[in-house]
Amino acid sequence: MDLSQEEWKRQLESDDNAFLLDVRTLEEFEEGHIPSATLLDIRQAASFMEGIQSMNPSKHYYVYCRSGARSAQACQLMSQTGIDNTYNLLGGFMEWDGASA
Repeated sequence: MDLSQEEWKRQLESDDNAFLLDVRTLEEFEEGHIPSATLLDIRQAASFMEGIQSMNPSKHYYVYCRSGARSAQACQLMSQTGIDNTYNLLGGFMEWDGASA
């Protein structure tokens, strides 16, 4: 599900079952990320697929990238592996305020 910046942030903050997933590259992650995010680079296809296949399908996954395109793709791939509770950050990290390295 695609959510606006405000909806995504509000839902993430109130979700006790949330898992924050950054699907950018390590270099992008090191330049800045949302605190408590887990990095799983979607451009590393084999390790990305391996990573999502080991995820708990009962969690709620809040997924982001730089602009929202890679995270939308990640949500689709996650859905194909049985993870249905995914939330894509529209506009991505470029629009995020409160990000830190």
